[in-house]
Amino acid sequence: MAGKNNREIQEIINNLPYFEKRSRKVSDILLANLVMISEVPAPTFREEERMRFLVNRLTEFHLHNCSTDEMGNALAILPGKEGKENILLVAHLDTLFDETVDHTITVQPDRVLGPGVGDNAVGLSVLATLPLILDSLKIKLRSNLIFMGCARSLERGNLQGIRFFLENTTVPINAGICLDGNRLGTLSYNSLGMMSCEIHFHVPKEYDWSKFEAVGGITTINEVINRILSIPLPRKPRTGIVLGSLEAGSTFHIRANRAVLRLQIRSEEPEMVETMAAKLRDIVAEVSSETQHEGELNIVAQRNPGGIPFSHPLVYNARQILESLEIKPQIIPNTGELSAFIDSGIPAIAIGITKGENMDQLGDIIEINPIYKGIAQLIGIILAIDRGCCHES
Repeated sequence: MAGKNNREIQEIINNLPYFEKRSRKVSDILLANLVMISEVPAPTFREEERMRFLVNRLTEFHLHNCSTDEMGNALAILPGKEGKENILLVAHLDTLFDETVDHTITVQPDRVLGPGVGDNAVGLSVLATLPLILDSLKIKLRSNLIFMGCARSLERGNLQGIRFFLENTTVPINAGICLDGNRLGTLSYNSLGMMSCEIHFHVPKEYDWSKFEAVGGITTINEVINRILSIPLPRKPRTGIVLGSLEAGSTFHIRANRAVLRLQIRSEEPEMVETMAAKLRDIVAEVSSETQHEGELNIVAQRNPGGIPFSHPLVYNARQILESLEIKPQIIPNTGELSAFIDSGIPAIAIGITKGENMDQLGDIIEINPIYKGIAQLIGIILAIDRGCCHES
């Protein structure tokens, strides 16, 4: 069996340059999909228009069961010749930018610029174009390939879309691939424990302003930050606290009555995430008591750590495919859709599609040329799963 798998993988690797070359033949359609998807605002919980676009695109390729579900996920199936197994291919629909942001996209000879192109319009555009690419390559899979644009993934969405699907589908999912857009070379097979939190402070109306010279939401939240930075963080398990954003005040001469700090706790162990969260709650309570300002900590999203082993055939073969494309694999834990696969006990990986910069900012940039290597990588991994090379013996 090992010898057969080795031959299969070598055949896939030998064909990767051809996959990349053929993918370039549909560049006009791919880039058109990228621009049209990018220019549709899709903030979390309001992804309907982008969902409809993806369903319509997949319908044009005559995929089966092109539909949506109660969560607003976009779904379609490319049936396999045998149909005994199912591979789930996902990319999230939502973006960090709402309708107030100018979503105009600029296409240059070697790159595309605009909000959300890297996270995750490029992943969705590959999802929307892949049936055409597979058809041009005359690839007929044995397994069913399920296409899914996931709704409600980011921040407060807390992966509701993919979690709902995996908890309610009657179709057994044998393996999953998550498209992460602007991270070509990334290979994620495990997830960190994570908790995204908001710390709110506001000054009560009855507060006696004569008590201190410098008071208000900014001063209070600054004290919270100082105490967070003094928390000792263990090296084992690896643990960190990321301070993400701070909002307070409106002008020069008016004290900020309110302040919001957004942060994320990350650790390899779930117990450590809870320990850090408990420390944060103590800090909020202590600062509230000392300043007489009202504070609270809200949990916005949470992930459990876990994943498949580094030695799993899916990870091993994905590494081989990346290296054969002269892409050095970057093993990075994931806190996206991969976490939902892990919670459901489904072997899965997350991969990047292209290179770029300024991701999650208004000046998001992706490079066009690497996309085709990213697609060749994706096709190679799909074939490795489809031909049984990624099953644990």
